[in-house]
Amino acid sequence: MTDRQRILVTGASVAGPAAAFWLDRAGYDVTVVEKAPELRPGGQNIDVRATGRDVLRLMGLEDAVRNRNTGEIGTRFVAEDGTVVSEFGVQEGDGHDGPTAELEILRGALSQILVEACPDGVTWRFGTSITAVVDGPDGVEVELSDGTRDRFDLLVVAEGVGSHTRGLVFGDEPQEKALGMYCSYATIERTADDDRWWNWLVVPGGRQAGLRPDDEGTTRAMLNFVVDSPTLEGLDGRQLRAALRDEFSGVGWQVPRILDGLDDSDDLYVDYLRQIMCPTWHRGRVVLLGDAAWCVTPVGGGGTSLAITGAYVLAAALSRASEDGTDHTAALDEFEQWMRPLVEDAQDLPPGVPKAAAPQTRVGAQLLKWGTKVAATPLVQGLASRLTSGPEAGRELPRFVDAAAR
Repeated sequence: MTDRQRILVTGASVAGPAAAFWLDRAGYDVTVVEKAPELRPGGQNIDVRATGRDVLRLMGLEDAVRNRNTGEIGTRFVAEDGTVVSEFGVQEGDGHDGPTAELEILRGALSQILVEACPDGVTWRFGTSITAVVDGPDGVEVELSDGTRDRFDLLVVAEGVGSHTRGLVFGDEPQEKALGMYCSYATIERTADDDRWWNWLVVPGGRQAGLRPDDEGTTRAMLNFVVDSPTLEGLDGRQLRAALRDEFSGVGWQVPRILDGLDDSDDLYVDYLRQIMCPTWHRGRVVLLGDAAWCVTPVGGGGTSLAITGAYVLAAALSRASEDGTDHTAALDEFEQWMRPLVEDAQDLPPGVPKAAAPQTRVGAQLLKWGTKVAATPLVQGLASRLTSGPEAGRELPRFVDAAAR
């Protein structure tokens, strides 16, 4: 393109930088805004599977992600006294990942890799967010938090589950489906007892605790619990730590250590899990991508792979529209039609999940332990791994038209 169309992407976690990479390759002038003052480091362990991994290969980034692997060798269920109940080792291959994928990486590390892979032509504006959006037939005008105004040909909203920009355009049309569980994450000091397994504890009262390795010399801790309503909203850090202590009081294994570690952790994150259900992901010249469009939550799994896949599919549809000389509307329709079956499959949780995985009673917790033992047998584990392989492993990605080839 000699006179390149302009696209604004908002959000610089995973979906946003992946979209910026492909949209620049498709020939667009891309700007990314991110409300955080800089890339957020660390974060919890995430994985890349199936079509998401295919996209990483096309980007030439699979080895870069592998080199930042957390070192996790599998998932292990433990009892309160620390004894091993069952374990699921990593199974190599695109379509045969178990609970622990072959490509495990910290969210911040993946974000950094994606940002650094973007061409120099991508413009980054950190510490900036959108405060107003006016969508018109000839472009979308935005007002930014620094007071500036600008016009773009397309706006890609790649923010998180609570996306503010989504609300500016779609109002209350997208619905939040609460799953009735809080997940909390924090980084704590590593000890000599920590190993390379994702160690996972389930106890009565709908409570779960976990420890996972990272590649930064620390340990990633999780405390999750079932609750009927979002009781922790509006609490500050001190109050959140106190609430978690109350919830997990008396629990054994490494939970007292995790609770003590929260006092020194500077990255405690607590989230009431909810899926985002949107009747449509695009309106006019605005399109939603990633968690802003379809948050599946860690319970549904595959969110990172869906974000990376969605970024490619969106850019591929727009690249072919540019080649054909058609407008953006058909491309956005095609993007949604291709992605929606994958998203709906990920959001379609088994009956009772997540509460079934966090039993309230001692009998229920014991039955869950027994179930993991059965699932860990070679035959059942082989079958189960095919059910956790991510968004349609092996599905052929749509054709992408590189601007340099036009």
